[in-house]
Amino acid sequence: MDVEGIFAFLISLALASGKFEVVKGSEFKNAPGNGVTGAFWFTALKPLAEDSGLAATSMRFVLTMRIYMPAVSEPSDDIDPQMIAAASAMLAAITGGFTLGGLVRNVDLLGEFGDPLEALPGWLTFGQAKLRTVDITIPMILNNVYDQAA
Repeated sequence: MDVEGIFAFLISLALASGKFEVVKGSEFKNAPGNGVTGAFWFTALKPLAEDSGLAATSMRFVLTMRIYMPAVSEPSDDIDPQMIAAASAMLAAITGGFTLGGLVRNVDLLGEFGDPLEALPGWLTFGQAKLRTVDITIPMILNNVYDQAA
């Protein structure tokens, strides 16, 4: 399981979209700056009984990408369209890169093994900053991650 490669691939997809000023492979410790920013982090890793054999265990590996934009951005009518454009660019890139360059068997786009690829909007107060957010759930299926032995 090439975790570093998966993070690097997703970060490069985000940056290549041209929709983000900054993208990190971890949650922000302070409120992000102006403009649209993004961060990825680990959400879940669990075995897939229905997709594993007697010799190896396949896994469902889930990352979250959070997209941020200051709620005080002007014009305020542009906040949601910019957030939707950034989220849509990521969904398109992830869907088009179905195997993330061969790093995963596939992205679980339609939720065959749990929640699907999805983007959910929200708000976050970070210190004194109020932010508009979109959380993208990125579920990935990895074949034969762990060997089984008697």
